[in-house]
Amino acid sequence: MDTLIKSLVQANFAPERIIPRAPMARFTTFRVGGPADVLVNIDSAAEISVALRAARAAGVPVTIIGNGSNLLVRDGGIRGLVMRISQPMSAITCEGDTLHVQAGATLPAVAGFAQRSGLEGLAPMAGIPGTIGGAVIMNAGAYGGEMSQVVTRVDAIARSDGKPIRFEGRALGFAYRHSAMMDAGVIVTDVTLRLTPGDPDAIARRTEELLVARREKQPLEYPSAGSTFKRPEGAFAAKLIDDAGLKGLRIGDAQVSEKHAGFIVNLGSATASDILALMAEVQSRVLAASGITLEPEVRILGEDA
Repeated sequence: MDTLIKSLVQANFAPERIIPRAPMARFTTFRVGGPADVLVNIDSAAEISVALRAARAAGVPVTIIGNGSNLLVRDGGIRGLVMRISQPMSAITCEGDTLHVQAGATLPAVAGFAQRSGLEGLAPMAGIPGTIGGAVIMNAGAYGGEMSQVVTRVDAIARSDGKPIRFEGRALGFAYRHSAMMDAGVIVTDVTLRLTPGDPDAIARRTEELLVARREKQPLEYPSAGSTFKRPEGAFAAKLIDDAGLKGLRIGDAQVSEKHAGFIVNLGSATASDILALMAEVQSRVLAASGITLEPEVRILGEDA
């Protein structure tokens, strides 16, 4: 990876922002995963195009991550360049009932900003630890809310040529845990949200109610990637897993949460292979019990050890 690092330095990335053999367990909420060949922290939208050119010059693939909250990195790690879009790209500005948000802003930060600005529509998202860029790509949601309900425009950069591209209206292509951006091979840089004016105190109370419900019902005391499986049509993944008697099922230190069957958690020293094996076992047993095949909601990256 010396060629890639040299290309990044020549492109004016400071050496301290380039991490060779980056331990991906540090950069994901599951706290598992092997090393990325090279990880670079991105500070601006302009740097994305620069980093893409550096990767092309070195002939290596590119992976994009944000806060790592919906990721499972395999034990062998990730080859090529990982671009991490987070805190440096997290500015939020307000224009009337509209928020303009950079992709690295976390959903709790955006929801908090909206509440203080007297804008409602993001309370269901306040407990999701991911960045808004990742949330938009997968149309993240909770407690009846989805990003599709509030997003009006997405600005991105095409992976293929590093050029800007904009999605608006129907072009956003939102569906359950899906969007047009997911299919288009783009890197989200900025998101525009249209919200509804409301009373800041009432919004704060509603947000706290949902956060309390989240703490009571979800296993936040353990590392996880949130809901492990997508909701099947006409059913709920957690109920199917619970009905199959799988709460507490364990492989190594990976466990189907005893608190919420929709979560697989890391009890402390799980490996990615433990988690993947447990996911496969859950899928097999749920299929046998219900005839329904569960699809992963968590994004699986990298290669086996």
